[in-house]
Amino acid sequence: MAIPSQVLIAMGVSGVGKSTIAEALNEHLHWPFKEGDELHPPSNVQKMHAGMPLDDTDREPWLRTVAAWIRARRDADEPGIITCSALKRAYRDKLIDGDDQVRLLYLKADRAVLLDRLENREGHFMPPSLLNSQLATLEEPTPDEHPYVILVHGDVEAIVGECLDALEAGGEGRPEALPLDSVTR
Repeated sequence: MAIPSQVLIAMGVSGVGKSTIAEALNEHLHWPFKEGDELHPPSNVQKMHAGMPLDDTDREPWLRTVAAWIRARRDADEPGIITCSALKRAYRDKLIDGDDQVRLLYLKADRAVLLDRLENREGHFMPPSLLNSQLATLEEPTPDEHPYVILVHGDVEAIVGECLDALEAGGEGRPEALPLDSVTR
């Protein structure tokens, strides 16, 4: 079965591996790819680098820019992959805008895994001190959002394999292994 053309939003809290998984997935799919963090205005990057969480006002211009990238793919009838935390349902609704060809790739891990990754990564503006605020803000996607849900507790290639399997199955593959409510906060 072929993977249907769509725009994927690789979403989840900081440290879950959105960029790593999306880039590795893109090596298999060869779809247009955008690192959503590159679309943050400088004021957002400075705020996060200083250890201050973003609020909805901060996120609004960023979400508009992410949505514009998604819309450009859809207008061109192209697939794509973009990373975006998309922590709240309201944010995702703006990004998806009712388009069933825009799908969430919800990457999730428990808090211990996330904290370890954040403490050991280099060169990123998001400090580990903001993990709790991200987890508090997170509204996990609900079944009516039709997310692909992937647990990211393995190596990158295994996770990408699960992503590809889920995409090929249209999100219906192995639902018992993809619970929406298992993140430990």
